[in-house]
Amino acid sequence: MIYAVTGASGHIGNNLCKELIKRGHKVKALLYEDVDDLKRPGIELVKGDVTDKKSLMDLCKGADCVFHLAARIAIDEKDRGLVYQTNVKGTLNIIEVCQAEKVKRLVHFSTIHAFDPIPMDKVLDENRQQLKQTKMIYEQSKIEAENLVMKAMKGGLDAVIVYPTAVFGPNDFKPSLLGRALTRMYNNSLPMLVEGGYNWVDVRDVVDGAIAACTKGRKGEKYILSGHWTSLKGLSEKIGALLNRKTPHLTASFWLARIGAPFIQVYAKIKKEHPLYTNDMIDILKMSHQNISCEKARNELGYKSRPMEDSIRDTFNSFEQHGML
Repeated sequence: MIYAVTGASGHIGNNLCKELIKRGHKVKALLYEDVDDLKRPGIELVKGDVTDKKSLMDLCKGADCVFHLAARIAIDEKDRGLVYQTNVKGTLNIIEVCQAEKVKRLVHFSTIHAFDPIPMDKVLDENRQQLKQTKMIYEQSKIEAENLVMKAMKGGLDAVIVYPTAVFGPNDFKPSLLGRALTRMYNNSLPMLVEGGYNWVDVRDVVDGAIAACTKGRKGEKYILSGHWTSLKGLSEKIGALLNRKTPHLTASFWLARIGAPFIQVYAKIKKEHPLYTNDMIDILKMSHQNISCEKARNELGYKSRPMEDSIRDTFNSFEQHGML
């Protein structure tokens, strides 16, 4: 089969492309900028981005299935317009191109934050209502993009939507925001952690789930690809215990973290990088649901999430191999 992947240079996209060619498929990867790691047999690199329909036509031509991962992540108000153009207009473009090229299936990557986390004491699964209101541009843009896909599905587009939780794992070369936080935990260079946590999922499990969604998923369905909920303090302790490292353990309450957030942002601006946490990120931590179910994906896709300890070991082995520690 021929698979097309947007967002191929990202953490999930990179791992997805490699797994597809490992399974003997041909891959067409959309790249905004060159990534040497994807220059390998079986991967056709297509220069462009999701705001350029011509490059999307080149990408999707002849493809049996398109994985739409390309998105701009923002945990602050920086690049608000670019976030909307990429996440919403880019999704509309890929839908229209899939329809024009008669692609057999679109696998759209949404986010677990598209679901309303309230009530917090009930299981969060695919039947949960969509989040109605949010001040976060990333969440809002992903919700609008998801609605475009659902509207197109009602019009006949064969698509499924997958919802990963907080993704980490090997081959996080850039690294991602979560990858940066993990390396700083390893180096004990975080002055303190913030209370709360995430549902953490291994990138390789997300990749397996997405491929299964393409081949086994039912048209028009949603599938949550989750892992294991662990607090930031618990994660830091696991890293320390598994890798025999001294890691951060002091934890700031949400209100104290909010006081520190402006100083973190100023420091990040000086360093010309995204801040590790902002008020928006604190809100996400505060509303992080602790009981997210992947039962539907397990039953219909054969989805599995590996033990978190295995993911931690493999993640840091990968960081070490690439000189990132």
